[in-house]
Amino acid sequence: MILPAAPYHAEVAAGPPGARPVWVDAADGVRLRAVTWPEGPRGTVMLFQGRTEYVEKYSYAARELRVRGYATAAIDWRGQGLSPRSSRDPRLGHVRNFGEFQDDVDALLTHCATLDIPRPWHLLAHSMGGLIGLRALHRRSEFTRAVFSAPMWGLPLAPHRRLVGWVASSLASGLGFGERLAPGAAKVADPAAAPFEGNLLTTDSEMFAWMKRQITVHPELALGGPSFGWIWAALREMHRLAREPAPDTPCLTFLGTDEDIVSPDAIHVRMGSWSNGTLEMVEGARHEVLMEGPETRRRLYDRIAAHLG
Repeated sequence: MILPAAPYHAEVAAGPPGARPVWVDAADGVRLRAVTWPEGPRGTVMLFQGRTEYVEKYSYAARELRVRGYATAAIDWRGQGLSPRSSRDPRLGHVRNFGEFQDDVDALLTHCATLDIPRPWHLLAHSMGGLIGLRALHRRSEFTRAVFSAPMWGLPLAPHRRLVGWVASSLASGLGFGERLAPGAAKVADPAAAPFEGNLLTTDSEMFAWMKRQITVHPELALGGPSFGWIWAALREMHRLAREPAPDTPCLTFLGTDEDIVSPDAIHVRMGSWSNGTLEMVEGARHEVLMEGPETRRRLYDRIAAHLG
């Protein structure tokens, strides 16, 4: 079946040639943007991006992986990128249940199977994508190995703030206000409106400027803060997954020593129980571990390739 072509902003991307952007349909009828770079003799890496992110931002990862022999595939999660967004407010990061993201995972994997994209298949997941990816490892058997970058397996909240988050988001969702912006919830501002100084994403000014240019030239890619519904859904999913044992998939996780967006404690706890998992601390790195300086990027992508085999 020939799928309809989707937009792809190559002029602000950094991916290898041969990108194939299409629209794919999830089981619940949501139409999602997926992009594949299908050439790679060593297999395919599925890129699971974080909250607010989009395919063009991961084109750099696709380029680094192509150099090391891997095909790649990525998808705009529902509610962000060019996939359908909240009808109430397109800048609002909203989802009712994180199980909806698993429909997106299934749509991407079905698309890749139809393309007969190279195997083995691996997972590279960042931030919120790490929460989605951890659930996918429990649900799906296609992933041979996994890599996580600053996975959102917990949020760095003081106990009283966590309690307030649970209560406020559950009440708001239950009263029909789930699709409303949660006050003070957007800890990381869009790079388009934020200065490099003091940002929580990266210490590399060139990578920060590259991210900033993408959503300045194409503001339709940008996303604002999360809704009450997103927070309620995320808290429930993090709680559920924290109670489940680690999967059997061999895993490598990167965590910057200057992480301040997701919970380092939750990552240490999870990786401490992952029998065939390795946690590597990246000195001086912030949340976007794979978007730090050139030497760090080269070293980490080499490490990823060595782990994937």
